[in-house]
Amino acid sequence: MNFPNIDPVIFEIGPFALRWYSLAYLAGIMLAWRYMVRIVENQKLWPEPPTITAADIDDFIIWITIGIIVGGRLGYVAFYNFDYYINNPQDILAVWQGGMSFHGGFLGTTLAAILFAWRRNISMFQLGDVMAVASPIGLFLGRIANFINDELWGRTTDVPWGFVFPTGGPLARHPSQLYEAILEGLLLLCVLSFLVYRKSILSRPGTLIGLFFAGYGISRFLVEFVREPDAHIGTLYLGLSMGQYLSMPMIICGICFVFFAQRHPK
Repeated sequence: MNFPNIDPVIFEIGPFALRWYSLAYLAGIMLAWRYMVRIVENQKLWPEPPTITAADIDDFIIWITIGIIVGGRLGYVAFYNFDYYINNPQDILAVWQGGMSFHGGFLGTTLAAILFAWRRNISMFQLGDVMAVASPIGLFLGRIANFINDELWGRTTDVPWGFVFPTGGPLARHPSQLYEAILEGLLLLCVLSFLVYRKSILSRPGTLIGLFFAGYGISRFLVEFVREPDAHIGTLYLGLSMGQYLSMPMIICGICFVFFAQRHPK
């Protein structure tokens, strides 16, 4: 299949350019914010009134934004291109040149959630559960933006839905960005939302956190088998990629969260 030539830049006005990637970040954060507020305000979903309020979510969205951007960038620097940036520290702040890591953004938002919950004296597990349900929205939009940007494509393939990416050579490749958008974004969002609205999962604080950790980690681990490794890293020990090694702790941590939440609901 031929790659749809969608201009990564939506429009330009002088030096300002609005890109699909930037819009995906903005839309993901805004939609996640509204979804979190909706869940917090729906008292039918909670066995007892939660310690967090809609006003807390309104304030927390700034913390999330900072955690995503700072954590995502520093994660990319540390996990994927450390040698380059240690020799070119002036480029660390050049986020417009690309280079963001989900695992770094995940660590950044986790730290932001812990600090915010501690400062507001609210339940970290309740806040984390609400975050977990809404996070796949941003993941879905972000992966669609990766596809439009012609980046993070998959390995060569002969499947009928393979795409010939402009920067990926003449051979068809797996649209791994779309695989991730479906698994990490759409599917995970549907599963977690179903558990919230149909299975009263919020009565077991921390369960959704664990399911998100494990769900994302498993999805990312599987897609990495058909995703082209970063050229400057390649595959590592046992033929696994950096993304797979970073996903393993998430899977283990997620299983532990679910187990602990089921054994200790309070």
